Amino acid sequence: MEFEAVMQRLEALGKERMKKMYMSNGAREPLFGVATGEMKPMSKIIKKNQPLAEQLYATGNYDAMYFAGVIADPNAMTEADFERWMETAYFYMLSDFVVAVTLSETDIAQEVADKWIASGDELKMSAGWSCYCWLLGNRPDHEFSEDKLGGMLEQVKSAIHDSPERTKYAMSNFIYTVGVSYLPLHDEAVATAKAVGQVEVKKKFLNALGNIEKATAKGQIGFKRKHVRC
Repeated sequence: MEFEAVMQRLEALGKERMKKMYMSNGAREPLFGVATGEMKPMSKIIKKNQPLAEQLYATGNYDAMYFAGVIADPNAMTEADFERWMETAYFYMLSDFVVAVTLSETDIAQEVADKWIASGDELKMSAGWSCYCWLLGNRPDHEFSEDKLGGMLEQVKSAIHDSPERTKYAMSNFIYTVGVSYLPLHDEAVATAKAVGQVEVKKKFLNALGNIEKATAKGQIGFKRKHVRC
């Protein structure tokens, strides 16, 4: 499928209800309001197509940018490419669920994510922590440094309450993901969650400990997903 055909199809799939929901979460015009599941038939036809993904991402249209992440070829992207994508990822559904997800399928994922976590920029930090969540939920435990992840848990414990709002979400999810998907540090993640307690974000409270306990009760400890992207 060519660029124009993809844009026309996305527009046809748009729903006003979805558009309003995306906008309530931070999306802005232009967008069509396409449910992610509606994109799957097109993605099966196109598969990976980095040139097309670049065209779609450059539109600034939320639905096109999201679909760009679905069909991107992560291993064809350099660190500079990911930095460029992050520069226009203007809210968390792009930074965490498009850029970070795509990054997590590369060999440079941890290297880039580490830089974003240290950047001081809210969405970059959120994307960095989120990338680790995607990684931990998919890759074998032996691919990670236990000492490094332990240090990251300590970093979360000391910094989460003073971090920007979206970064708090990603940090809390990091505690949860370590507790559920990285067996060597399950106990340390539980201890971190207890020490952190509830984390307030926009008059709501995040509770990593409660979520880990729910996952434990359901027998989900050690969970790994087969695929990161849809």
